[in-house]
Amino acid sequence: MINQVYRLVSPRQFEVTYTDRSLRYPSDFIVIRPTYLSICAADQRYFTGTRGKEAMAKKLPMALIHEGIGKIVYDPKGEFTNGTEVVMVPNTPTEKDEIIAENYLKSSKFRSSGYDGFMQDYVFLDRDRVVELPNGVNPHVAAFTELMTISMHTLSRFEARAHSRRNTFGVWGDGNLGYITCLMLKKRYKDSKVILFGKTDYKMNNFSFVDELYQIDDIPKDLLIDHGFEAVGGRGSQSAIDQMIDHLQPEGSLCLMGVSEYPVEINTRMVLEKGITMIGSSRSGREDFVNTVNFMKEFPDAVEYLGTLVGEVQEVKTIQNIIEAFEKDLTSSWGKTVMEWKI
Repeated sequence: MINQVYRLVSPRQFEVTYTDRSLRYPSDFIVIRPTYLSICAADQRYFTGTRGKEAMAKKLPMALIHEGIGKIVYDPKGEFTNGTEVVMVPNTPTEKDEIIAENYLKSSKFRSSGYDGFMQDYVFLDRDRVVELPNGVNPHVAAFTELMTISMHTLSRFEARAHSRRNTFGVWGDGNLGYITCLMLKKRYKDSKVILFGKTDYKMNNFSFVDELYQIDDIPKDLLIDHGFEAVGGRGSQSAIDQMIDHLQPEGSLCLMGVSEYPVEINTRMVLEKGITMIGSSRSGREDFVNTVNFMKEFPDAVEYLGTLVGEVQEVKTIQNIIEAFEKDLTSSWGKTVMEWKI
């Protein structure tokens, strides 16, 4: 079959390309028609050309988007019925390692980062790259399931490495990732206190479910937390990490989640003095998607809270609509931009 792929060829410019895909046996690809796609900050760096000339030249042309859901239109084994709603897993491992997770293997491919993402008429995925969604889940929320899996993956790594005293958590960052992380912590550790540390009042007002919140320039000096989660990224992550180190109890864990394009300084003297464990996390794998879908099933009220993160919903029927969605996302100060994929 002929498949249309919508690739970014240069900043703010998309073109349609055509690929021929076979559905004949022994092909075991499951074919999905994307329905809702969510724009990520990484996609925007490609769209605006701020990813860097070397990376742009190396990776373009490329279809963007690694956050999305769709409906199955063809399963050669018949294990899924046509029309089944699934979330698409962008990480594509090519090998297995008994120690290293799939999202940390250098051989793994990641969609919209050197490999075509989900901006296609049809997406061909390996069988283990789809996870069935619960019936009736809000599709605008489900569209950014991949972002939720980042928090879920971090929590899994935290639980495997951190000590068991978990009375008080601190989350730095009042954006999308900070919101999701706070929400998951509140649901998974009902008897623990979750504190948000942010800098923007109107964003912090959305965190109605946390126990306490503080402006980063007005934190009580004697406030202490057992474990901290950094969801700031960029240059701001340096000051966030400094504050986390200052307010962590000895032998606490510091979970790094935000991505920075530049090296940041860390107060290693205090990391050593307090015996702090630093845990880095990046992307996610199939297990994290399964756990996130189960989280949405277990806590339907959490899905309602996550609906607060839906900033814009743009119907996409043309390439111009794609550009409009990305431009709107650039001017959005809160939440996620979701494309209703009807092209």
